[in-house]
Amino acid sequence: MTPETVLTVMQQTLEVITLLIVVILIPALIAGLLVSMFQAATSINEQTLSFIPKLLVTILVLMVAGPWMLSLVTNYTVRLFENIPYLIG
Repeated sequence: MTPETVLTVMQQTLEVITLLIVVILIPALIAGLLVSMFQAATSINEQTLSFIPKLLVTILVLMVAGPWMLSLVTNYTVRLFENIPYLIG
């Protein structure tokens, strides 16, 4: 296994992980921003107020995008296992 092969596998792994994280984090960040704007407009300074909407959005995103995320990880793992003979050399 050459260093280039290891770097390629690691790059593909990081791409999959980044894609999975972005799908979860972006909606939570948008929800937090909207709640923060609401708090600024109404002068409500409760820090725990933003927790519940972000939690609900994250759960909703996991429910909606969960099957896609699972298939992405499964397909990557299957490809990785299928390529083991070629990676070893």
